Amino acid sequence: MSSVGQQSYQLSDYLEKLPGTTFRKLYQQPSTAFAIFRRMLPPLAKVFVQALLYMPSPLLLAELDVWVRAEGKMQRDRALSILRSLHIVQITPPGKDKPQELQLTTNFKNSLRLALEGGGSHNSFGVPSTLPVDPRIDIAYLDSYARRKWEDILHYVVNSVPVQGEGGGGGSVGGPKASVKDLLLIGRLVERRHDTKAGVGITQAGFTFLLQEANAQVWTLLLLWLEAADRAKGAAEQGKAAAAAAKTDSIDMLSFLFMLASLELGRAYDTDALSETRRNMLPALVDFGLIYIPREDTRQYFPTRLATTLTSSASSLRSVSSGFSAAAANNPGDASSLGTTPETSAAAKGSVIVETNYRLYAYTSSPLQIAVLALFTQLNMRFAGMATGRLTRDSIRRAISFGITADQIISYLASHAHEQMVRAAAATGRPVLPPTVVDQIRLWQLENERMRTSAGFLFKDFDSLEEYVSLSSYAEEIGVLVWKSDKKRMFYASKFEQLRDYLKSRKKAE
Repeated sequence: MSSVGQQSYQLSDYLEKLPGTTFRKLYQQPSTAFAIFRRMLPPLAKVFVQALLYMPSPLLLAELDVWVRAEGKMQRDRALSILRSLHIVQITPPGKDKPQELQLTTNFKNSLRLALEGGGSHNSFGVPSTLPVDPRIDIAYLDSYARRKWEDILHYVVNSVPVQGEGGGGGSVGGPKASVKDLLLIGRLVERRHDTKAGVGITQAGFTFLLQEANAQVWTLLLLWLEAADRAKGAAEQGKAAAAAAKTDSIDMLSFLFMLASLELGRAYDTDALSETRRNMLPALVDFGLIYIPREDTRQYFPTRLATTLTSSASSLRSVSSGFSAAAANNPGDASSLGTTPETSAAAKGSVIVETNYRLYAYTSSPLQIAVLALFTQLNMRFAGMATGRLTRDSIRRAISFGITADQIISYLASHAHEQMVRAAAATGRPVLPPTVVDQIRLWQLENERMRTSAGFLFKDFDSLEEYVSLSSYAEEIGVLVWKSDKKRMFYASKFEQLRDYLKSRKKAE
């Protein structure tokens, strides 16, 4: 059997590709085990972990059938598959004399217990600074600082970097730092283009990045950074160079990111308590807007809301404007919840009206949202708090030339639809966007493109028909099957890690 695949920058995909030895090192830190438990596990998998956490002996795998209803078998298999791929549980191979048993891996169990019970001297959840703190550095200040840093990055992605910074709190002029720009180019979120004023243009991956929730956007950038650090370290080791990049350890870097997610917003932490690898990470995290370090005293660092919500589901958002608005909104009263200002509240509710004659009205004053709309809209007029334009054949084809797809444009318009459009659609049972507009956008794309690509893995060359049927059926059960051909005995799946583990356990049983 063989497979072919492509690169992904989702946190779940990145973790599933890590070897077991890496997870054993990661799970030595209670903050990492707790973060994985909070963010990466579906509800049923969390139930399994909580039940196994204080069990004195392994659980018979067959007993899980008693815990789950018959119609929930697919959810049970998916939960077990995720737990195994993250090396949270281990299942003994099937045998003729001994039934299969299920238990938590040792490092994960011990670290999660420490995270829940407290105690120990691991300092996994940061060391608070005992130095005096500048009273000006409060939650509102950190939110303003992080907002500017992140909006610089988003503006650069949509090729609309402001000429002048909007002062206060460490904002930069001319977009993000050069290292961040290089990272966006490496990740193919932008590409070199000579027909734009900034010399770069957004790509299909970049527009997908803008459509992600804020949490996913931050993780996409962080994973690009981790992979760049790994490549730099490998190159330095091959050349036996003493480059600074070679001093970084991706395992410790990832563990530090999970630690940042457990820190308290608005509190100062001790820089000297960090390892050398983690201190080397601080300048890059400052460029991303995840932490703030006062110029007057570099012995302290402050996590921003972008960092403290890395493993929180509270910042699940719809789009770029509401995404950052909620991820960095000013809500001093609660560091874990996300508040809104009047301007960001309107963006979060949706501000775009699309008419059947292709006219578009955006009730927003956000330069970032207007810049995103300009990627696929012919903007005509701009007023205080509103911009108007029209969806035209040329504007859609221009967006397609950047790699943006019709489905992405439709998704963006639907997620930003004005609340009156949403209410009218719900009352009449009709789609939010006019069907004529949706169909025409797709037709404009079809004028140039006749094929649709889907990233994934092709499975073929099976040893037997039984192996093909078993694996393809399992792929369909866990929701990763994209296409299959029974005649050719091959299928295409969006992921391969869970299928690989299933095939290994099946062959062990034989």
